[in-house]
Amino acid sequence: MKLQDKVVFITGAGRGIGRESAKRFAKEGAKLVLMSRTKHQLDELARELFELYDTDSLVEPCDVTNAAQVKAAVENALATFAKIDILLNAAGVGHLKPVTELSVEEFDQMIDVNLKGVFYASKFVTEAMAKQKSGLVINLPGILGKAVMRMSSGYSASKYGVTGLTRAMMQDFARDGVKFTLLHFGGVDTPFWDNITMKVQREKMISVHHAAEMILLAATQPAQFVLNELVLQPESHQL
Repeated sequence: MKLQDKVVFITGAGRGIGRESAKRFAKEGAKLVLMSRTKHQLDELARELFELYDTDSLVEPCDVTNAAQVKAAVENALATFAKIDILLNAAGVGHLKPVTELSVEEFDQMIDVNLKGVFYASKFVTEAMAKQKSGLVINLPGILGKAVMRMSSGYSASKYGVTGLTRAMMQDFARDGVKFTLLHFGGVDTPFWDNITMKVQREKMISVHHAAEMILLAATQPAQFVLNELVLQPESHQL
């Protein structure tokens, strides 16, 4: 198994890309730290992974926008497993509408979850990784963290922030053995779209299963390599 005894910390593990990625990591032998706001989803996932793969999982109900809670979750993970090898920042929220219709509260929520949440988890985890002299952070700014589209002003602002944050951290940790991957997926068919009012063709989107396979690819590169950036788009939406 490619990730035997590796410790993977996943934010947004309760559903969507985070949940599907947890299954891929577990199948490859990883130990998991599962973090999201919804405890019952995490408990259900942990049970499933134990039954399927005998996976050792730590459930951490946590609001990614609360720095103290995120720090405590990281400290619990280190106390339990002694290390964190991979961080997957999969928590996210989106509102796609013209800026004139985007409320201040909606904008603030996207900045808090999509950008500040990534900052909190990345900050506290990479502090431990730097001491280990090893680790990988996988961030998911998506295609709207690389190219904008109509009605994406607030969402793109948060996701471009993730791209900039990640690129700067690459420089900060260049001598510490910590690697970073940016995954720019086009639309992925997850519950993210359940409450989006704009017209989309979900049947043409990237499946959550394929997105998780790309995340696993990034996480299982040979030690001397790092997949710094990957752009994956539906054929109909090539840049």
